[in-house]
Amino acid sequence: MLEPSIDRTEISSNHRSQKLSRQFYEQELTRLQTELVKLQYWVKHQGLRVVILFEGRDAAGKGGAIKRIIECLNPRGCRVVALGKPSDIERTQWYFQRYVAHLPSAGEIVLFDRSWYNRAGVEHVMGFCTEAEYQEFMQSCPEFEQMLVRSGIILLKYWFSVSDEEQERRFQERVKDPAKRWKLSPMDIEARDRWEDYSRAKDAMLAHTNIPEAPWFTVEADDKKRSRLNLMHHILSKISYEDITPPALELPPRRSGENYVRLPLNEQFFVPQVY
Repeated sequence: MLEPSIDRTEISSNHRSQKLSRQFYEQELTRLQTELVKLQYWVKHQGLRVVILFEGRDAAGKGGAIKRIIECLNPRGCRVVALGKPSDIERTQWYFQRYVAHLPSAGEIVLFDRSWYNRAGVEHVMGFCTEAEYQEFMQSCPEFEQMLVRSGIILLKYWFSVSDEEQERRFQERVKDPAKRWKLSPMDIEARDRWEDYSRAKDAMLAHTNIPEAPWFTVEADDKKRSRLNLMHHILSKISYEDITPPALELPPRRSGENYVRLPLNEQFFVPQVY
């Protein structure tokens, strides 16, 4: 199980007004990522199936949190699912059908960067589904998730909460930074003008789908570093695991390749040494 940090001197009663130092953040990040590796070993060993949903407003920090979570994990046992808009065929299917196809097998962790809750959020607010489809989702979703949990899936749901002011700051940052500009789509701009509509949709979604079998957990996301650490710590606290990390291997001396002759360098193509 997760052990307490060695040094938590930066956590105080007024921590919300203080920024974490880079040293403390990186120390805690490394520690938590190491624990996540231990968790993954346990999930594979026990044949567990883990689903983690990441929902929230645009620019709330979901993508950055997911990157830190999977950074040290084995991609063969941990997948990120970020589906685009449904195809013409998928629109005619049972709504949950295309998400079911991505659920984990034994020993897998699947992280949904947005999930079936698109129907309760963007589809409902932007008019991409009918009122009847929306009402059917709100009734069916708790039943669907109860079925997943009964089948043995560990389901964790996180809502990233970001203030209006912080979201606007991040939007402006994306406009100015060419490397981040792809994150800002016309849909994001439209959603920016519908803050209150999204707030009402979020409140209704949480009220209808906050079930005992799969409750919602809110991540306060104005401070990205703090939110990432809090999220990772919470995930580790919600899944019981044991440390079964294999011992370090002792590498024997390499056998010499006396009979191998390297190809002449002038017969190979190399990447230019620009840097």
